[in-house]
Amino acid sequence: MHDVARLLIIEDDVDIRTMLIRALRDRGHAVDSAPTALAGLESAMRERPDLIILDLGLPDVDGLEALRMLRAVSGVPVIVATARDAEPDLVRGLDAGADDYVVKPFTATAMDARIRAVLRRRAPDAQSAGPIVVGGLTLDPSSREVTLAGAPVELTPREFDLLRHLAARVGQVVSKRELLTEVWQLPYGGADKTVDVHLSWLRRKLGETAQAPRYLHTVRGVGVKLVDPSPGGPAQ
Repeated sequence: MHDVARLLIIEDDVDIRTMLIRALRDRGHAVDSAPTALAGLESAMRERPDLIILDLGLPDVDGLEALRMLRAVSGVPVIVATARDAEPDLVRGLDAGADDYVVKPFTATAMDARIRAVLRRRAPDAQSAGPIVVGGLTLDPSSREVTLAGAPVELTPREFDLLRHLAARVGQVVSKRELLTEVWQLPYGGADKTVDVHLSWLRRKLGETAQAPRYLHTVRGVGVKLVDPSPGGPAQ
């Protein structure tokens, strides 16, 4: 039996919007739609969908800007639909907070598969449903909350996914290629800067720097590892 998701499609092309609404409803999803970025943002706040399909070529606000606006107030999963298939555009979309992307033209079957994959990745998995504790750092995969020495740490969805991936492998060096593949779902290299930037943001929020790391240690030319800085923690 398929899981039913409440979807919001933000797409100005009437033909594409109509096709997606019909096809995704046929697959058992509940679907709302909006023809502009601003109408879509209002609907997202009002309806609280499980996932948003966001066209990047909207008439009122650029799709990437709309995504940044959405990310300022919501961690809802987002799949961007774009005719821009150049790698820098796709990386910018993922960096702005998208969970996945599809390049036009696409089929409803392909979109449905992406929707299910994103929702599976976002669902807390049974093995990691309990909090992960590394020194004074606690991650709760079910609520997607992080605390450091008992104080809440505000992370973006991407920062949380990055930290969770490292926390599940505490003490192990994880390559940037693996992070791009597993956290960003990028099947290609050449975007190491994306990882570096997010690691820098994460370090700042954990109150450390690359020069004076506590939890996040870079292994030059190899990758990065999360360590327990307390006495008796995994070796640094």
